[in-house]
Amino acid sequence: MNHEQFPDPESLDSFAERLYPERHQSSAARALACLIASISWFAFVAQTDITIGRLLARGGGVLDGLDRLTMYLTNLTILMSALCFTSLALSLKTPLSRFFRQPAVITAVVTYLAFVGIAYNLLLRQLWTPTGFRALVNESLHTVVPLLAIVYWIFFVPVFQASWRKALLWLAYPLGYLFVTLWRGALSGFYPYPFIDVNALGYLRVAVNASLLLVGFLGLMGLFIAVNRSGKPVLLRKQD
Repeated sequence: MNHEQFPDPESLDSFAERLYPERHQSSAARALACLIASISWFAFVAQTDITIGRLLARGGGVLDGLDRLTMYLTNLTILMSALCFTSLALSLKTPLSRFFRQPAVITAVVTYLAFVGIAYNLLLRQLWTPTGFRALVNESLHTVVPLLAIVYWIFFVPVFQASWRKALLWLAYPLGYLFVTLWRGALSGFYPYPFIDVNALGYLRVAVNASLLLVGFLGLMGLFIAVNRSGKPVLLRKQD
């Protein structure tokens, strides 16, 4: 297998079992995946209820609340986390489950979660201070799930053949989100994050901010690829 090849979906389970024979599908892996999935579903459902409730209080409708919910990268990413880690916890045989159990896909999801957590804690945390139940939901979204997902990735996701050309496909999600959000913002006048608020900053400044975030994401993606290639084999040798 050269560096550009990747096992087809039908062979992914046996491929992973050969690389992580004791850890793949272990009880510890399933338990942690179940915990992450449970927290992810809790956070997503709770945030959905909060967002719809807020829009209803302002005279909007349920569809308005769902529209607002899907404008935030955090909410979309936590839903992706819920689907991914539910697939890992249950090992269902559906096409969606098999897709989310691919090592490269898990790595992409964990990278998205890490990016959301880092961006929030560096750029947005100081903008508001939730209390009570909202604080619990907020920390679940931006801190607890990203950290647990990284732990899962380090110890339970098999080493896989990665290349930058294939990894660049991971950019489809954040870039797609950015373009769709700017388009929706142009129609509605609402932008979910201050650093992409065209009304306040203009398109040039938003383009600069988006480029800086893209560079940050590329750096994070490169870190995961580097650890997959070099760090994990060292960790496995130490644990054997």
